[in-house]
Amino acid sequence: MTRTPRFTQQELEAARDRVVPDVAASGLSVLFCGINPGLMSAATGHHFARPGNRFWPVLHLSGFTPRRLRPEEQGELLTYGLGITNVVARATARADELSPEEYREGGRLLVEKVERLRPRWLAVVGVTAYRTAFGEPKAVIGPQDRTIGSTRIWALPNPSGLNAHWTTETMAEEFARLREAAEDTP
Repeated sequence: MTRTPRFTQQELEAARDRVVPDVAASGLSVLFCGINPGLMSAATGHHFARPGNRFWPVLHLSGFTPRRLRPEEQGELLTYGLGITNVVARATARADELSPEEYREGGRLLVEKVERLRPRWLAVVGVTAYRTAFGEPKAVIGPQDRTIGSTRIWALPNPSGLNAHWTTETMAEEFARLREAAEDTP
């Protein structure tokens, strides 16, 4: 098994404001959308790269992938009709370093990206990010009324290890609800 690379604090800080390229293509079943890359993701160039992040285990436990992928295998998502982008492209140590204006601008750019790529579902991992980016302060976890063209939207819990409100198991159940909806969406 591949070990997570170790970076010094200085190396991580040097990754601040970098952009991690999207893993995306036209016509995906689900385009997952993180809040923004963390410094570990920016340093490695891989989405959800911090070891405590539960995105990759939850993706597998929910049935989206046949095995648990590692961040460096993110390109394999495309073979399953899945992709990854972010609301805000620039990397920070913490999401609270982002301004409401950055979220709103990120939401605007995300709409343009979704209009171009036309996934069946946009899954925003972090309901607070969804609320701010789309001006929907009362949004809750689950499918949203808003659409972007024919693309439906689902707000998912943030898989960060800091999100203590959700366990890996309850998060996998919510991701599985989306997977089932995506399978039923033509």
